Amino acid sequence: MKFKLALLFSLFATTAAYAADIEVKEAWARASVAGQQASGAFMTLTSAKGATLVGISSPVASKAEIHEMSMSNDVMKMRAVPRLELPAGKAVSLSGDYHLMLMGLKKELKAGDKIPLTLLVEQAGKKEKVVLNVEVRSLSANKEPAETEHHHHH
Repeated sequence: MKFKLALLFSLFATTAAYAADIEVKEAWARASVAGQQASGAFMTLTSAKGATLVGISSPVASKAEIHEMSMSNDVMKMRAVPRLELPAGKAVSLSGDYHLMLMGLKKELKAGDKIPLTLLVEQAGKKEKVVLNVEVRSLSANKEPAETEHHHHH
């Protein structure tokens, strides 16, 4: 049994190294209140070789989307976008013009909790999942979390 477990961890480590091209920093989600149906998740993504964010999911929401905010005739507009380019070596902030929306929340997101998020990233014709465990912060929080726990999978 120990050998099988060691082999499993060895395979996971190899997969993690292969998918480690996407660096995730300052990932967090905004706390919600009882009955609230949507919240946002924010982070900075950097791809060493260039990639495209093509999807997001979380078991805490029935739907999750990449959103873009823009001004049009002095009105702030928000719309879902199907993909977001991550140019090679350039940090892309998902806390300003772009962010992640979690809709149809299945539970209240409480400050201090951690929630799972899965990013679907396309690179060189292959799709890979980046699995994150994201801290929930209060509505009034300003400080960034010290570190984010994340794992990479195929």
